[in-house]
Amino acid sequence: MATFAQPVARCTTCALPVAPGVRQCGACIVQPPPLDACLAALPYAYPWSTLVADFKFHQRPGWAASFAALLRAAPWVEPALETSDLLLPMPLSRERLRARGYNQAHVLAGALDGPKVAHGILLRVRETPPQRTLPRSERLRAVEHAFAIDPLQNHRVKNKRVVVLDDVMTSGASLHAAARVLRAAGAAHITALVLARTE
Repeated sequence: MATFAQPVARCTTCALPVAPGVRQCGACIVQPPPLDACLAALPYAYPWSTLVADFKFHQRPGWAASFAALLRAAPWVEPALETSDLLLPMPLSRERLRARGYNQAHVLAGALDGPKVAHGILLRVRETPPQRTLPRSERLRAVEHAFAIDPLQNHRVKNKRVVVLDDVMTSGASLHAAARVLRAAGAAHITALVLARTE
């Protein structure tokens, strides 16, 4: 496994590969994302794309511990978790949760740092089409207003360092939409943490 999980230099705010010694990609410099940091453990490519899809769609929640170990081994993930106040898994819609039977981000978060996981703060309030089926411009529109913070939980986010966890990052549209509502609720620092990043 380690052979396929070698660290690569990545942009600190979108996790796309960059040349060694480069901190941010040009796109993030020109248009900074609503994240303070973005970390990815793996490329969404063979063999990980198949394994992550099995974990997500084919009833393999037991793989979460192995994936959590790979995440913790990735550069800067341990410090991000240690300095965070909350670990928020990306929520699924009720329909998708009912169809799948579990939220892979919740399962992964529990294996990664159970005591910091906070359920029910970040909510998905609108069903959206699967992001992988849409071009980038439509992804951005599809997730607009898809997330909210439970108004009774705002105090748990205000002035806190938050890590938002998802299994795969493609365009970043969903994570960015989630980050915007967290920022509006007063989060002091937002790190996106993903198992795999498309490249």
